[in-house]
Amino acid sequence: MRKLRNIWVWLVGCYAMMLCFMPTVAMAKKALRNVVIVADTRKLDGLMLWWAQMYNDSHLYFMILTIIIIPITGCIFGVLADFVMNHIGIDLKHRRAAE
Repeated sequence: MRKLRNIWVWLVGCYAMMLCFMPTVAMAKKALRNVVIVADTRKLDGLMLWWAQMYNDSHLYFMILTIIIIPITGCIFGVLADFVMNHIGIDLKHRRAAE
């Protein structure tokens, strides 16, 4: 019975909070209608210009390419870090207690 009361109080609280914040959300949506988000490409060249132009042209392509590039870059940096650590003598493949 007590658990049901807690759920009821939580639901009423969420509803009251939603009623309080809805006018704010509506005003923010109206104010943001005229906002345009673009990347400034005036002082860019090469790869940075291409990346900014992709952001300006299509947020979908920018998102897809970002999702592809981030894991690939992480894997490359991980392999490089593993190579450097092996080169300086840190063995990460075998676990030995140093006691």
